[in-house]
Amino acid sequence: MSEKPHQNLAVIGHVDHGKSTLVGRLLFETGAVEKHVIDQYRKEAEELGKGGFEFAYVMDNLKEERERGVTIDIAHQDFHTDNHYFTIVDCPGHRDFVKNMITGASQADSAILVVAVDDGVAPQTQEHVFLSRTLGIGELIVAINKMDKENWDEGKFNEVKGKVIELLESVGYNKGDEKVLFIPVSAFEGDNIKEASSNAPWYDGPSILEAINDLPVPKDATDAPLRLPIQDVYTISGIGTVPVGRVETGTMKPGMKVVFQPSGATGELKSIEMHHQEIAEARAGDNVGFNVRGVGKEDVRRGDVLGPVDKPPTVAKRFKAQIIVMQHPSVITVGYTPVFHAHTSQVACTFEEITDIQGKSLDFIKAGDAALVWVRPQKPVVIEVASEIPELGAFAIRDMGSTIAAGKVIEIEEV
Repeated sequence: MSEKPHQNLAVIGHVDHGKSTLVGRLLFETGAVEKHVIDQYRKEAEELGKGGFEFAYVMDNLKEERERGVTIDIAHQDFHTDNHYFTIVDCPGHRDFVKNMITGASQADSAILVVAVDDGVAPQTQEHVFLSRTLGIGELIVAINKMDKENWDEGKFNEVKGKVIELLESVGYNKGDEKVLFIPVSAFEGDNIKEASSNAPWYDGPSILEAINDLPVPKDATDAPLRLPIQDVYTISGIGTVPVGRVETGTMKPGMKVVFQPSGATGELKSIEMHHQEIAEARAGDNVGFNVRGVGKEDVRRGDVLGPVDKPPTVAKRFKAQIIVMQHPSVITVGYTPVFHAHTSQVACTFEEITDIQGKSLDFIKAGDAALVWVRPQKPVVIEVASEIPELGAFAIRDMGSTIAAGKVIEIEEV
C-alpha cells in the first residue's frame, strides 16, 4: 500500500467530451500505463476505424476486465502524483455515474469536470454537476477540452468558462470565491495535462496533474466507526459464508464483535481477505471479503451494513433529507414513493413532508428545485446523517428507469 494519502477522483462530464481520453492520458503521463500499451491500443483503434481512441481504450479495456469476474480488486485504476495516490472513478454514462458514486463503489473526494470547448455545457454536464454538489464533492477542477479544435482561441475558452461558472453557481459552488480552477486542455494531444502548453501562452495556471497534486488531503475516514455495506454474499468451500464489500469508514480486524443491520445478525469477525490474501486489518477504502463466526448465508444480504456491536449502523424509521430534483416529467407531491439508492441498498420510500430550504411547506416540487423532505422507507434501511458519516449519508432517487433526484440525510428518526 502507498504511504501517500489516498484520494478518489471522479472524472465527470457529458458523453463524448473526452473523459475517457483524459483518464487514459493521466494514467499514461503518470506511468500507470506503459507507452507500448498505448501504441498497441492505437493500432487496434486504427484497425477498427477509430483512430484517436487509443487513450479512451485504456479505461474501456479495464471496464471489460472488471465486468468479467467477481474480482474485488480495482487497484489497476490507481496512479500516483508526488503528493497523493489516486483511484480514478471513471463515470462513463449518467447511470453508471450514479451507480458508482452512490452505491459505495466509490465515494469521490474531488472531481475533474470535462467540458468540450466546441460543445459547451450539455445535459449530462448539468446532471453531473448537480450530483457532485449534492454528494458533497468539494474540490472541482474544470478541464475545458478539445482546445486544439478551436485553435486555442482564448475568447472561446472564456465563453465556455462563463457558462460553466453560471451552472456551478446555480447549484451553490463557490459563490464569489476562486476555488474552482479552469484549465484549457487537449487530452488527446496532451496539452496542459502534465506540463504547460506553448499553445496557450495566454494561460498561466497549473496543468491538470499540477492541479490534482495540490488538492487538499481528504479527511481520514478511518477515524469514523466501522461501516461496510454488503455488495454480495458468497459460499466458499472450506471457509463458509463470505460477504464482500468496501470498507467505507473505520477499520476492521479479526476478533471484533460485529452486527449486520437492518438484519440484526451478530458474530465475531474470523478472517479478512483482500486480493485473495488474508490480512490482519482492513481500512476505509479497502475492498474485502470476510468471514463472521456464527453468521450464515441466509442471515445477510446485499444492502445490509456491517458495524461494531457497540456503535451499530443506524436503522431509519424515517429521515429528513435535502434533495435536488434533476429531472421529472411532472411534479413530486406528498405520497410519492420512488426507489432510493443508498450505498448498496435499494428501498422504496414515501415522501411525507416537503418544505423549501427555509422550512416553508410546499405543495409540490419539480425539476430544478431544491427542497427539504421527510421520507419513510417501506422497509428498514441503514442510512447515516451526512454530516457525521458522509459516506453513508448520500443517496439517489430513481423512478421510471432514470435518476430523478439526489440528496443527503440531515436527520434520522431511528427504528
